[in-house]
This record gives sequence, structure tokens and C-alpha cells, in this order.
Amino acid sequence: MPQVPIIMPQLGESIAEATIVSINVKPGEKVAADQEIIEVETNKAVMGVTTPCAGEIAKIDAQVKETYPIGAVLGYIEASEKDAERFAKQTPPPEAQREMTEEIPGRNEETAKAEKTKSNGARVKVPTDGLPVPAAAKGAGFLSPRVRVRMAELQLTNADLAGIAGTGSGNRVTIKDLENYLHQMESQTTSDASAIRAGVADAMRRSWSRPLATIGSSVNLDPVLTDRKQRDPKPGPALYALRALALALAENPAAAAKLIGARVLQSSTIDIGLAIEAQDGIIVPILRGADKTSLADLTTKYEELVSLGRARRISPEMQSGGIAAVSNFGTFGVEWGTPIPLPDQTMILGLGAGKKTPRWDESKSDFVPITEAQITLSFDHRSLDGGGAGRLLKRVIELLEDPARL
Repeated sequence: MPQVPIIMPQLGESIAEATIVSINVKPGEKVAADQEIIEVETNKAVMGVTTPCAGEIAKIDAQVKETYPIGAVLGYIEASEKDAERFAKQTPPPEAQREMTEEIPGRNEETAKAEKTKSNGARVKVPTDGLPVPAAAKGAGFLSPRVRVRMAELQLTNADLAGIAGTGSGNRVTIKDLENYLHQMESQTTSDASAIRAGVADAMRRSWSRPLATIGSSVNLDPVLTDRKQRDPKPGPALYALRALALALAENPAAAAKLIGARVLQSSTIDIGLAIEAQDGIIVPILRGADKTSLADLTTKYEELVSLGRARRISPEMQSGGIAAVSNFGTFGVEWGTPIPLPDQTMILGLGAGKKTPRWDESKSDFVPITEAQITLSFDHRSLDGGGAGRLLKRVIELLEDPARL
């Protein structure tokens, strides 16, 4: 019978490869069309590879824990003549693929530099995107070609060299310095970082290439806690903060913008992410149109996203875009923090743990106990100045202390 290849699908615009987590079928098994047969992990989530058509598994070439690029053949299905002919027409021949590659100026050169051959024989693209931050070592601004080649082999960035004291001219890190550092690592306990951990690290490294600033104040959470008792479903304080930030941004569209080069990109919708802890990393699903969605609907949607997030089933599309995010680090008992906004977002609002504290009440001429929390706003200083950020944070606090308006 003719065979149809099982291809690593395109899992998102910015995703070039994925790692095999599990293979749920064996050769000889009957499968239906669009049946999930392989689980793969990217730097954003765990997703499934499905069968292109019905048939019988002929063979699976993919190996668990190995990484394969988008478009790689993971196995084959014995299918009908009709299905085999249909998929043969959809797959461009190698000559056509080569022609498309050659049409892009510099593509061959970039591919040669960015790819390496792994033991499984697949061509795997080494991540080269992102803006590396300068290493702490004085000489790390210049690296010899030998050092750069070795870094590319190990998928290291300049930031990874921060702990190396260079012995070369001008304190430059030499190939000997790098090899000595790698040799010292061999005597320590190490393990491979998960895809999500590596993804978070890369995002934070790129975020830190921007001039970030943080301002903070305090907010009385008693109105939120009282309002919460009357609602069903009951939103958490972070959702109140998200809704307040969305309304404040809708009132001040100039703050809901990104600076790209010398152009200001105005956001057409107020889409805000909410950070969720997932195993050994953080994922930030986006709540779309948060300024036009009721608090009750946001709560329902958030609960769905949390379930998907904890199961690592949030797709890249659910995490892409957005102008801002909210991080409720108060759930860990932390009172103050300076969260870092994602590279494609302008700001992030941080909410600390609430605690009882005395506040002066003019009407009673006395101190009264309130539940107070620290609230911070970290932002890209290229897009927003201190005054604008201060007014935005003040408006968020006003809305939180009058939750009936949310």
C-alpha cells in the first residue's frame, strides 16, 4: 500500500522546532484521520501531532526526547491510493523547496550558519533570534570566531559568558577560558532545561534589552474582598487588577501603545495576559478585549485557561500579542516585586500580598485597620514616561477601591 508521511506541523509563527514527549501508537495500529498520535513540547506548550489521514501506522522514525524541525518526517502511514495521491499533490518536490529557498536573498547563508546536524539525522535550527544582553565580563563585547562557533554548537548566548573572567587582551574571553569553564561544569550536577524554562529565559533576556522602569504604591483591598463575596463565580484579586488595568488603558489609549523603531504602534484592542505558574516555568495566556468583557466572563475564561495551562495545553496563539500583563506574586506571600514585561508587551502590573495595616480615617479622627497591598507597574520607558505611568497606576488604584465600576 502507498504511504503518507507524518509531518511535524507548523505549531506557531515563531516556533521552528519541537521535542518529542511521547509516542502513543505503534507500527501496525489502525488510526483515524486527525487522531493525536504524538505529543511534542515547544518553548510555549505541549501540543499534539495528528494523523494526516486514516490508515495503518507503517513506522515511526521519531525518537522520544529528540528535537525535530518543522516539516520533518516523523513516520509513515499506510493509506489508500486516494489519500496518498491527495497528499502527494500538497507536498512540493525538493527542487521546488530549494527554488523557494534560493529566492530569498541570503537565505542559504543564514541557514548554513543557523543549523546543525544532530545524532538523529534531522536538521535542527539553532535559535538565533533575540537580542543578547552584554555579559558582565569586560572583554565579552568582542568574541573570536572560534569562541562564537563553540557557543553556537552549545547554543550559548553572550549572557551565559557573564560568569567567565576573560584572560585575553582587554579581559576578552578566549576559547581556553570557555573550555575551562565548560570543564568546571562537568564536575557539577547538571540537567537539560525544559523547553518552557528555556523559553522563559530567552523572553526575559530579550525583555531586559529595553530600558525598563518600575513605580509602586499601595491599594486598599477591602472593597475588592467585600465585592468578591457577592459574586458568583468569584474572581481573584488578580482578575480585579486586570479588569481595572484594561479600563484604565481604554481611557488612556496613548498608554496602550508600543514603540517599534521610530513609530508608535497603537493597540486596536485591550488584550492583557495573566501570568500562571506551570511546572518549572511561567505561561501568560491572553484575555482578549478585557475592557469590553465583564468581570464574570473574564473569570470563566480565566478558569478555562488555568486548566489548560496547568496541563500545558495552551497553544502559542493563546499567548501571543497583548499590550500588558498582570502578575499576582502576592499568592506566594510576597509583598513587593518588580516583574518584567514580556518582549512584545509594554507593561506588567504586579500585585503583592494583602496584610492588615492601620490607615488614618479623617471622618473618625482615628486609625482604622485595612487590608493593604503593594501594587507596582513595570513598563518600557521608551513607550511611557514616569508621569504617564503614575497617572495610569493611580487610575488602576481608584478603580480597585471602587469595584462597582468594574
